[in-house]
Amino acid sequence: MRALSWRIGRHVEPENDAVSILRALPCPAGEAARMVVGRSPALEELFRPRSIAVIGASNRPGAVGAGLFRNLLGAGYRGVVYPVNPAWKSVSGVRCYSRVADLPEAPELAIVIVPAPRVERVVDQLGRRGTRGVVVISAGFREVGAEGAKLEDRLIRTVRRHRMSIVGPNCFGVLNTDPSVGLNATFSEQLPPRGNIAFVSQSGALCAGILQYGIAERIGFSRFVSMGNRAGVDENDLLLSLKDDEATKVVLLYVESLADGRRFLESARKVTDTKPVLVIKSGRTPAGERAALSHTGSLAHSGQDRLYDALFAQSGVLRAETIGELFRSAKIFATDARLAGPRLAILTNSGGPGIVAADACARNHLELPAPAARIQRSLAPHLSPSASLANPLDMTADARPEQYRRALRSLLASPQIDGALVIATPTGPLTGSAAAAAISDGRGRSKKPVAACLFGLTDLSREVGYLEDRGVPTFTFPEEAIQGLASLQQYNTWRARRRTTVRRFGVDSRRARTLVRSFLRRGETVLPEYVARTLLEAYGIGFPGHAHARSRTEALRLAAKVGYPVVLKVASRDISHKTDVGGVALHLADADGLGRAWDRMERSIAANAPKARIDGFEIEQEISGGKEVLIGIQRDRNFGPILVFGMGGIYVEVLQDVTFRLAPIVPLSAVNMVSSIRAFPLLLGVRGEAPSDLSALYETLERVSQLAVEIPEIAELDINPLIVRARGKGAVAVDARVVLAPTSTTVRRTSTAR
Repeated sequence: MRALSWRIGRHVEPENDAVSILRALPCPAGEAARMVVGRSPALEELFRPRSIAVIGASNRPGAVGAGLFRNLLGAGYRGVVYPVNPAWKSVSGVRCYSRVADLPEAPELAIVIVPAPRVERVVDQLGRRGTRGVVVISAGFREVGAEGAKLEDRLIRTVRRHRMSIVGPNCFGVLNTDPSVGLNATFSEQLPPRGNIAFVSQSGALCAGILQYGIAERIGFSRFVSMGNRAGVDENDLLLSLKDDEATKVVLLYVESLADGRRFLESARKVTDTKPVLVIKSGRTPAGERAALSHTGSLAHSGQDRLYDALFAQSGVLRAETIGELFRSAKIFATDARLAGPRLAILTNSGGPGIVAADACARNHLELPAPAARIQRSLAPHLSPSASLANPLDMTADARPEQYRRALRSLLASPQIDGALVIATPTGPLTGSAAAAAISDGRGRSKKPVAACLFGLTDLSREVGYLEDRGVPTFTFPEEAIQGLASLQQYNTWRARRRTTVRRFGVDSRRARTLVRSFLRRGETVLPEYVARTLLEAYGIGFPGHAHARSRTEALRLAAKVGYPVVLKVASRDISHKTDVGGVALHLADADGLGRAWDRMERSIAANAPKARIDGFEIEQEISGGKEVLIGIQRDRNFGPILVFGMGGIYVEVLQDVTFRLAPIVPLSAVNMVSSIRAFPLLLGVRGEAPSDLSALYETLERVSQLAVEIPEIAELDINPLIVRARGKGAVAVDARVVLAPTSTTVRRTSTAR
């Protein structure tokens, strides 16, 4: 597999997909077995339990059960806590019970910290008592191998039988900082500040560091969840539970994989319409276990990480590259600010940091409009003669607090400015405290977002705290602040998107299904090109005039009917890439040229693919002009049908200038797919060339998307190339390849037919 060396731009695209169609798509294999029934959408049993039992609570120094039980008590939990351990009469001064059966009531939530082989029996006892939720801290399950996976599977079956919610196993725990709950069922002895950020992590080890980071950086959390092995509750459940949580304004996710990419798309979209979701996705998972037979398959396999980019773009989720970037963006979102547009003002008393900030704006697609003439005239008398009244507005090193206050107030009042970054280096009369007060006063009651950078040789933590308590997030470096403000703009673009729905075209789906299933019934999984053409024509994909010949004489006769010039191509289900074996001849202007090409092709195929089954040869009308593009389908076990678009031809896998979307797509998704590739300007027309027929291209993408959803037996599809002709002249496919794979439905129907 070739690894892709670049990734799609992280701009959020205003797209909208039909959730109803997504729901109709089949779940990935094994998902149904992991789904926990009876789970409440709000997961109250996990975050707001009225009683908790800690199975494995202990007094032994250093034991996990000892520390976690102390943390529960130390956080001021408002409910009833029951330690359970036959080795102790009491734990941390609280009466201890020997068995779950001895508890005076069924706890709403149980924290399980016992050896892995005993967990399933304990959970079964809890389920019989009526416990609704369980957090399994214990490790030793799927993460350790086959034996652990068996233990986890038994645990899942037990949880399902009792209709319980489960977090874990192998997790760090859960936390709810709501003072009316005070839940700290984690390893962490220290609680972060109360805030409006919810953090959901697949990594337990990361959680401890994040909590310490939050405490050090004054980042407050509303809820904090370590999912562990995700035997039950996963990121999709937690997203939906956080959607209506009034205490949460922004959701952060750390994931190494997604439990169900399709369900994530549906769940995340429901949340991002009302509050931002930011994710850091680490690790790479192969898209499939077998080698792909098509260009599309190769691209999708090697570009697995870009499938996540597409998924996040379609669901409105903002992707961060680093944990630091994740939390810097969250810091701005936590202020509940919204950047209504890309126009930013930079106010500074030092030229260097201002230039750094301006460069960061260019990288993050933010604009720096010059202040209006009236603003420059009003500020000029109050600033140093050497001040620059451009953007960045550099007041020079002798700037005083009042100048900061006045300049910031004027810039925020301008309708040409959507937000501001204020950079201050305390010097002379501009002390740290004076700078912080001036920034806060200059912002006043403005609803526009303001971020700050304070530079100094002394400790400015008090000034930072002063600003952040007043809703002005501060950053160590200007580029960090710009990145956070750019995230605000991306999210605003998402929320302001034009809502559209999936278009459904009149197609001959019955003909397509019959064709596909007839081949599968015979055990054939690769459609010859002339059959693939028939399949695509049933969905309205146009092809040039063509004919199928089995002999040289027949080819010469049919070519006269098709009309010269023609193209000659071998038809074989065993040859994936015809050009590699000399199986394509172009620019055949007459019968003599066609005859010579036929002879050469037969010799080349005999030498380069001697065992290939030859079904004949295709004679096609040659299409001149236009631009070559690729449209394809790749079916992924986690994401379902994936639509691929890029510039076509034989170099597609080398250039890898492609983009992905999960099918089905809407009209706006088609537009964004085309415009996001690097070669898009070529389709607009360069150096006097006519613009391509983009409308025809968009419709072709949508038709292929519909095909991907309605014919699930298509595992891979290549249309390469699709010739996009000049505006108004349409688009035609000149080569197609389809690889089939039976679905469970197909298998059942085939068995019945036999």
